[in-house]
Amino acid sequence: MSTQNTTHPYVGMWVTADNHIRQELLPEGRYEEARGGRLKAYTGRYWVNGTEIDYRDDTGFSADGRFEGDVLHHGGYLFYREGSEAHQAAAQPQFSA
Repeated sequence: MSTQNTTHPYVGMWVTADNHIRQELLPEGRYEEARGGRLKAYTGRYWVNGTEIDYRDDTGFSADGRFEGDVLHHGGYLFYREGSEAHQAAAQPQFSA
């Protein structure tokens, strides 16, 4: 696991398409995750190595994820860099024919 968190391009806010889950990757290697109206539902540390991310929350639970441009695959969810074209496209209503 890398400890060089300040050198990666992924610092900032990552959100689900509906904005229900919001995960902020802080530059000092910590994260804060909000779920709905529950601020700081989860907090902990993270490490980035290339496009891979590893998490360890403050209770000791660990997880991982993978970045693909402005999309983060983590815990069965897709997160988008807030405000990115990927986020805007994912937030559009989906119509079926």
